[in-house]
Amino acid sequence: MTVEKFLFYVFAAFLVFAAVMVITRKNPVHSALFLVLAFFNSAALWMLAEAEFLAIVLVLVYVGAVMVLFLFVVMMLDINIAELRAGFVRNAPVAILVAVAMVVELLMVVGPQRFGLDSVASPAARSAEYNNTEELGLALFTQHIYAFEIAAVILLVGIVAAIGLTMRKRPETKSQHAASQIAVKASDRLRVIKMDAEEKA
Repeated sequence: MTVEKFLFYVFAAFLVFAAVMVITRKNPVHSALFLVLAFFNSAALWMLAEAEFLAIVLVLVYVGAVMVLFLFVVMMLDINIAELRAGFVRNAPVAILVAVAMVVELLMVVGPQRFGLDSVASPAARSAEYNNTEELGLALFTQHIYAFEIAAVILLVGIVAAIGLTMRKRPETKSQHAASQIAVKASDRLRVIKMDAEEKA
């Protein structure tokens, strides 16, 4: 057994363990922390598959941003675990049926026969100077530039929609009006009062 294969089995075992702990822990904070562990192991598996860009993106985006935000939200909310798990046994058969259907669909979509891996030999070894991140960037900004731009526009529309849905005008909210501040005059803010001097008695 080679070192790469040994490391693959080690990281895969930790990944399966972390995934099981995510769905079996009662504390949502513990589940989120085990999900972080699962992300790190997935990144390690991608590094073994020489997909360095995907591994770094997984760590930076999901572990560094999404999971930190999720942890803050979970820790700030007062979640009643008893109410969440009240209907677990009642809904377990439906959940198992959905899980089996998802596994079958995944096998049908990502099975080796769909990608022609049965008849195709293993890919040729690349040289030490080969950089798959550079190749991915070239493919993304040449062959798939339209899809990339469309995805960027869709994300921008989603951001604008989220801001528009959350920004509500409230009467008690105080905000600045830049145009009124610029157009103000001295006479609007300052009043000079002339009065006679008073003598001391």
